Amino acid sequence: MSTSAVRNDSTASPGGNRWVILVCAVLVQLAIGSVYAWSVFAKALQSDAAFGWSKSKAAVPFSVVIGMIFVGSYVGGRLQDARGPRVVAMTGGVIYAVGVILASFAQSADSFWLLVLGYGVIGGFGLGMVYIVPIAMLQKWFPDKPGLITGLAVAGFGFGAVVTAPVGQALIDQSPSVPTKAFLWLGIGYLVILLVCTSVFRNPAVLPDVTGATSKDAPRVENGTGPRDFTPSEAMHTKQWYLLTAILTMSVTAGISLIAVAAGTATDVAGYSTAAAAALVGVLGLFNGAGRIFWGWISDMIGKMPAFLGILGIQGICLLLIPHASSTALFAVLAALVYLCYGGAFGTMPSTAGTFFGVKNVGAIYGLMLIGWSIGGVVGPLLIASLIGSEKAYNLGFTVIGVITLVALVLPLVTKKPRHEPAPVEDRHGTGASRR
Repeated sequence: MSTSAVRNDSTASPGGNRWVILVCAVLVQLAIGSVYAWSVFAKALQSDAAFGWSKSKAAVPFSVVIGMIFVGSYVGGRLQDARGPRVVAMTGGVIYAVGVILASFAQSADSFWLLVLGYGVIGGFGLGMVYIVPIAMLQKWFPDKPGLITGLAVAGFGFGAVVTAPVGQALIDQSPSVPTKAFLWLGIGYLVILLVCTSVFRNPAVLPDVTGATSKDAPRVENGTGPRDFTPSEAMHTKQWYLLTAILTMSVTAGISLIAVAAGTATDVAGYSTAAAAALVGVLGLFNGAGRIFWGWISDMIGKMPAFLGILGIQGICLLLIPHASSTALFAVLAALVYLCYGGAFGTMPSTAGTFFGVKNVGAIYGLMLIGWSIGGVVGPLLIASLIGSEKAYNLGFTVIGVITLVALVLPLVTKKPRHEPAPVEDRHGTGASRR
């Protein structure tokens, strides 16, 4: 196939239209991103008119989901690299929907573990399987703009709560004494959306030409040769895999530290009313989604490590300033910047993994990196809560997290792309020559 034919196939490659696949990928992420609307259900479960659970008990299913995302992402990443994206995404979608539907049968205060099993364990595993597929697949369809495209995909995940929260609340209002009944209709809706949208998933039959790619970090192909793809095992034997995972962990820790206490901080530090603080948290969720697109696009322009310097640096400075932001407007701006950067790490890291280790096995490689999400998601909230304490020591809490984040700026400064020599020409053309 000629170069011009391959370039034309970048918009309609054999096996599918990449823009249709992109739209479906975003819709898939919107569906599974509903997990960020858990606070709506947690509040309902704590009501005396419903189950009367404590705040910590109502948070357990969400914590289990976050933990299981890493497991599902790893399994899904390995399988989709071997079996292709469609079957893995559809399987994960069915598992996720079944878990959510199972949660709808937890209809009494005594059915706590059924909710944890259905929504947390089964739903979280299926969610992880689905989550990783578009991230790996789209980098193969859009090698010319990997950061922007994966940012768009995971932005859907960030925006998921914006769509699901009002729908979930409306369903809960129909049966406030048994809020879990809402999961039946949500699960059915997820099942339909996921099966329809993932049915178009596929890898391109011919990788689009990237000779004229505009991304600063895009791989250049000369004379048919290029960097060889790392296997997951090879990637994990490089220091770069651990450095990238550490960068993701630190960004998650910084951002989620604010997310975990955003409403209370807005009230105690900036003087927001309870209603205004709740409204602010909803608006901030938009910045979480927008940051995934913005930083993904910026990283294509300026490079991956400069982007992470910005992500960590802005978060660190804003966290130091937040406990002193007595103005409601200043607090909102600082918090929005933190949310923007928190989402930005998720929008930038997938394409960074593809740039460093190649896109062939990026599903498994980035799926493993998501352990940083689980670590940061646990450490951040626990650390900030312990530092603030009952004395409401916001200055101490945010200063410690802010300083740690600024110290982490050393990570992108020392992280360079790993060396990986091109495969021998004879081997690439299947002549039997052994690989290095």
